[in-house]
Amino acid sequence: MKRLINISLAMVVLLLTQSSCDKDWLKPEPLSFFSPENVFTDKAGFESLLITMRKDLKTENTGTASTSTIMPNLTMEFAASDLASPWSQLDFYNLTPNTDMYYRYLSMFTVIYSSVKNANVLISRIDDIEWKSELERNAILAEAYWHRAYWYYRLVNSYGDVPFINEEIQGAKLDFRTHSRWAILSKIQSDTEYAAEWLPVAAKPGVITKGAAHHLLAKIYLANLEFDKAIEAATKVINGPYALMNQRFGLDADKAYRNLIWDLHRSKNFSIAQNTETILASIDRYEAPPGARSEGLYTMRMYNCQYFQPQVLDSQGKPGMVRSGPMLDSLGIGNANVRLTGYYQYDIWAYKGQTWKNTTDLRRSDINWVDKHELRYNNPASVDYGKVINTAFLANPIDTFKHVYAMPHYIMYNPMDDPLARTVGGNGDWYIFRLAETYLLRAEAYYWKNQHALAAADINKVRERAKALPTSAGEVTIDFIMNERARELFAEEPRHSELVRVSYIMAKSNLGGYNLASFSEKNFFYDRVMRYNNTYEKKVQLLGNTANMAPFHVLWPIPSLVITANTKGVINQNAGYDGAERNVEPLMTIE
Repeated sequence: MKRLINISLAMVVLLLTQSSCDKDWLKPEPLSFFSPENVFTDKAGFESLLITMRKDLKTENTGTASTSTIMPNLTMEFAASDLASPWSQLDFYNLTPNTDMYYRYLSMFTVIYSSVKNANVLISRIDDIEWKSELERNAILAEAYWHRAYWYYRLVNSYGDVPFINEEIQGAKLDFRTHSRWAILSKIQSDTEYAAEWLPVAAKPGVITKGAAHHLLAKIYLANLEFDKAIEAATKVINGPYALMNQRFGLDADKAYRNLIWDLHRSKNFSIAQNTETILASIDRYEAPPGARSEGLYTMRMYNCQYFQPQVLDSQGKPGMVRSGPMLDSLGIGNANVRLTGYYQYDIWAYKGQTWKNTTDLRRSDINWVDKHELRYNNPASVDYGKVINTAFLANPIDTFKHVYAMPHYIMYNPMDDPLARTVGGNGDWYIFRLAETYLLRAEAYYWKNQHALAAADINKVRERAKALPTSAGEVTIDFIMNERARELFAEEPRHSELVRVSYIMAKSNLGGYNLASFSEKNFFYDRVMRYNNTYEKKVQLLGNTANMAPFHVLWPIPSLVITANTKGVINQNAGYDGAERNVEPLMTIE
């Protein structure tokens, strides 16, 4: 009996690398009770796979490198950006097709293809059963198309040209080819347009809706330089049934010392009916069965500084900190995996005479942040117990890089529901798409069309809610828009991907001295990171790494195991990385 193996590009690699000396994996085995032939026999079977796809969205922002082989995708997006640095892998020359050290830039590639595989199984088998109606069939197919488009949008804005897998693969396939990023964008654009037609207007939390489709379409249209269509798609979302939150709500709403921005960022508020701003959030609850919940968000672990480490010395040169006490409950066991830049902590909030100290912007208000002057020695044995940490006492100036910096507490604070768990950031929903971003996407589309007054109006919708000073048409630039995204969407947007998307827009439009022919040698992403992330300018050194980045690091490498396992075809490597010399022209169309 011939075995049917549902296998993705990632699984090809796994199977081949785990069985280099034997062929056991080729031996036929009986069909599993849970094989596709037994599962996809009715609507419930297809819906079960949709549930798996929705769970895949949690991989964006849950888990931790310390207890898992997969670091959350979004943390890597920020660690490789203008807003933060990866303290344990500062030298991007150490990111090669064969190694990614502590940050899973290679694993992310294969994990995403696993999610693509799930979508392709459903898409390929959609007509294996008889459906009660066209609406029932097409709604399920539409969500699968949305998921595949979502992940390919991430792939082409992280890795550039990649293979597009259009169907379920049955049997080992070793002749994949690389498709042009532009061909993939065209394909996922048409797929998402189909999704927008058939998805429901409203659904329960975590389920994909027309709003989520139009929001994703706005991003894809921008990437494809179809700015009028981006405006149209964003406008459909803005016109309802969503609305920006402008009043206190939900958890902590009765705490007068908090504010609306705090409410907006409580994970337990993301999916409640009161929150009209949520377009789509991933669902992750502590009360769910173990198999349905993640390890946790780990926001306090990934983004917060290592304030509790013994390197934080007091005036006597002794450890001034311990890993216990009230600060631990509030800030958690920070590890600075995403080490925030000074630009994000301070400079980005300076506007029209205001600084981070006196800004009216609630997103940088004192009650919402924990600044360095609020970190106090908490070691009862220290002579400086209770005093503000003095960085002059640190044995090595580099210790400030990891151990003492300002933190956006309103975003990171997510206490553990399990009282016995490590204080790292518990289970909780997380925004995937939110209306504030929709306004900023439309503002960007207006900007590219030189309609700066309309762009400013959309930006000000977001700024006014945060009580920030309004901007004017003459002040709107692409840098200002990316700054506003940083102020509004930190730890929420896929930062690296969005910067790469803008880089391609500028290169294809020949703006700012950029072009596609020299994309790996000169691009907006690299120039912006060098301008605003002084980690690389200062050549910070940690763990034997000296901070370094080159223009070709705009795109991450394709894992070499994926390329070498593909023995009957050619998968291209990105320029600048070993193996790129063997590239061939990517496919420009998708059949």
